[in-house]
Amino acid sequence: MAWAMRAMQHAEIYYKLISSVDPQFLKLTKVDDQIYSEFRENFKNLRIDILDPEELKSESAKEKWRPFCLKFDGIVEDFNYGTLLRLNCSQGYTEENTIFAPRIQFFAIEIARNREGYNKAVYTGIKDKEEKEASNGGDKGANSREEEKGANREGEKEKEAYKEINKSSETTM
Repeated sequence: MAWAMRAMQHAEIYYKLISSVDPQFLKLTKVDDQIYSEFRENFKNLRIDILDPEELKSESAKEKWRPFCLKFDGIVEDFNYGTLLRLNCSQGYTEENTIFAPRIQFFAIEIARNREGYNKAVYTGIKDKEEKEASNGGDKGANSREEEKGANREGEKEKEAYKEINKSSETTM
């Protein structure tokens, strides 16, 4: 059961990170460029905003994914470790929206989602919610103070998320 807890912890940290920082600028591994180029070379037409589990788990899909994944053995630590992957990238980790996938498959899809702008929906959704909550506050002076506090919190959330992902990458990523 330790692997399940580790996978859940990884999912929580990753979601917190893409909620706090514009995902387009995230670097998940030292070899993001290689993972992305190999992924798009091998899976040009794979729809990544809403994944079809059959394109990841069917026997024919496994035959296509296996050589891709094995290319990263020795390059990406724990490349085949079990990780939770969101099916619909505009939603969070829920039982209905999550599939179990090898770590390199998670990295390939999430790096592509970040670079192609699909994960921005999570980031902007959280930002919009925070702005709406701040604008429902009191007078203009109070609003300005809230905006300033919000900006400070955003910077601190970003720093905290980076610390967590870096700490986590030593053990889980």
